[in-house]
Amino acid sequence: MDERTVITIGREFGSGGHEIGMKLAEKLGIKCYDKELLELAAKESGLCEELFASQDEKPTNSFLYSLVMDTYSLGYTNSYVDMPINHKVFLAQFDAIKKLAERESCVIVGRCADYALEDNPYAVSVFIKASLDERVQRIKRIYELNDSKAADLIQKTDKRRASYYNYYSSKKWGEAKSYNLCIDSGLVGIDGAIDMILKFIELKEKNMGKDI
Repeated sequence: MDERTVITIGREFGSGGHEIGMKLAEKLGIKCYDKELLELAAKESGLCEELFASQDEKPTNSFLYSLVMDTYSLGYTNSYVDMPINHKVFLAQFDAIKKLAERESCVIVGRCADYALEDNPYAVSVFIKASLDERVQRIKRIYELNDSKAADLIQKTDKRRASYYNYYSSKKWGEAKSYNLCIDSGLVGIDGAIDMILKFIELKEKNMGKDI
């Protein structure tokens, strides 16, 4: 692995994306950030951590967002003070992800991390999916739900994640061209998905050379 590699993991609910991220990080001897990113962003931004938890991967319907992002991208960060809270939370998280990727190798699960790091040559974006049946079985086991309730939870969680991602990024959640690598964990398993990610990183670095 390069001197610094950041793996971002987008995931369908119940596909094992979090478990893959944790095991991958352990195998590489680096940290995995999922909910931990909320604490980090709160600390670096000075905002209350509870705000990040309440807004975590939840969509917004505000028409002001494009204006806010245009202003932010031009460097007018004074407008940050007057932003709606969901925009403050997203941009604080966005900044935390970029800073994190600049200082250490890590795995980041969800939260539009692939979008935040799309211009980072050290970043590898992965999306984990699985069939609905595979995911229902996994969610039933983890949360002790019946088939109907597990399927309903999956549908609602995926809809929320997709809305959040599609709103805040310029890409489409779960669409192959939005990521470097898409894996069906139902077909290859958790360990198989980890092996595929590691092999992808190896081939990427070999192809690009060590001087990226």
